[in-house]
Amino acid sequence: MADRSFINNFKYDFPAGLVVFLVALPLCLGIALASGAPLYSGIIAGVVGGIVVGLFSGSHSGASGPAAGLAVIVFSLINDLGFEPFLLAVFLSGAMQIAMGFLGAGTIAYYFPTSVIKGMLASIGIILILKQLPHAIGFDRDYEGDQNFFQPDGENTFTEILLSFDYLSWGAVIIAAVSLLILLFWDKLVPKRGIFKLLPSALVVVVVSIGINWLFGLYMPHLALKQEHLVSIPTLNSMEAINSVFIFPAFNSILDHSVWLGAATIAIVGSIETLLCVEATDKLDTHKRITPPNQELKAQGIGNMLSGLIGGIPVTQVIVRSSANIGAGSRTKYSTVIHGVLLMVSVLLIPGLLSKIPLAALAAVLMIVGYKLAKIGLFKQMASRGKEQFAPFIITVAAILFTDLLIGIGIGMISAFYFILMRNLKTGHERIKEEIDGNNVHRIILSEELSFLNRGSLQDALQHIHDNEHVVIDASKSVTIPYDIYDMVKEFETSANERNIDLKLEGFDHDKVG
Repeated sequence: MADRSFINNFKYDFPAGLVVFLVALPLCLGIALASGAPLYSGIIAGVVGGIVVGLFSGSHSGASGPAAGLAVIVFSLINDLGFEPFLLAVFLSGAMQIAMGFLGAGTIAYYFPTSVIKGMLASIGIILILKQLPHAIGFDRDYEGDQNFFQPDGENTFTEILLSFDYLSWGAVIIAAVSLLILLFWDKLVPKRGIFKLLPSALVVVVVSIGINWLFGLYMPHLALKQEHLVSIPTLNSMEAINSVFIFPAFNSILDHSVWLGAATIAIVGSIETLLCVEATDKLDTHKRITPPNQELKAQGIGNMLSGLIGGIPVTQVIVRSSANIGAGSRTKYSTVIHGVLLMVSVLLIPGLLSKIPLAALAAVLMIVGYKLAKIGLFKQMASRGKEQFAPFIITVAAILFTDLLIGIGIGMISAFYFILMRNLKTGHERIKEEIDGNNVHRIILSEELSFLNRGSLQDALQHIHDNEHVVIDASKSVTIPYDIYDMVKEFETSANERNIDLKLEGFDHDKVG
């Protein structure tokens, strides 16, 4: 069945895998650089994330590799532990993730509010566009994959864009502009027949951009991009060089508590990022397939154990790669496996050719990915759902944009929880007025499902009861009555006697209280 699925969907999955490969290549290198790790440790993580995690994952469209969200943590751990003990921490973090998968920890993914997940998608799209603008005009000081608002050089996302205009390269601008035009119009203007079926616009962009820069070098040297503006991959020209790429963990540090603490940090943060991405990717999936989150944790764990074992940095499922995968029309998980295979083979066989790819061209590819994530229609859709959905959505967008992914998600979750609390203030009961034996009676009908969250709404209702009034508190519909609610009602019963309130309790059976 798997082989048939691979063959039947190859015409969709291969072009998608090729696009993800082009997106992933500079990100793997950039994130390794930002993490203070050898460049090839990012490539190793990308290959493992594509092939190994891809095969074990239950996600049809999620793509894994090194993540920018872990770069600061990885940088700190490498500095504190050294690289070989750090690899041991990565290996152990994978074992922890596998254990978390078996313990069912992945189910926390079901509790992320949709408004926050969609806010994350929109914010990543905006960040991609903003972060790629400097690369599109030839300013490549920041590493590819950077998502943080504040920069180590004292700049931020917006001031970095302004600063980049001081270093503007017209060669990069021309290449980026041509690349954007190809990406926007290739699928509309080129007939999908023969080889064109397997020729994605991103590959055309890469080939054309290399050609343009070559022509610049021949006829307009002042426009030609130098190596610092191109993808840079060290050449592995011997078996000795290839063997030097693989670095192994320091297992003699197994009793070092700092290694275990680092492993737990990687496992927890990496798992949260993965589960967030799983939810976001499933929402982007045009076929609306559901990823088993516990299986995903196990797959990520296997990937991290192998990555740490052979010299790679940690892997997670990554929304940039995953959204590029979906946008390129992938059908099955084999597209992410294909991207891992392409990454491995090309780095081994054609590193010189890859090192001719202008970063400005890849910036154009990532900007289109960003546009697809942050379309105006998404903002209109969320606004139409009312402030209870739109407020957490826009708060999440702003929070991620001005901090980083995890802090922004945390702020978004808090805002969503606030609106849940506000709704519970209004929905814990129904309050009606009726006439019984000539008396005006306030009837408070408690909801079927009650929790401590309903205390606020009930307290508010009881505070509006005046002296000498007639009141019925009806719990007949309630399945259970939490002690928080029961104690409040009994306290009101005590004060009602002193205030000459005629109070009647209905449905407060003792077997419901608990």
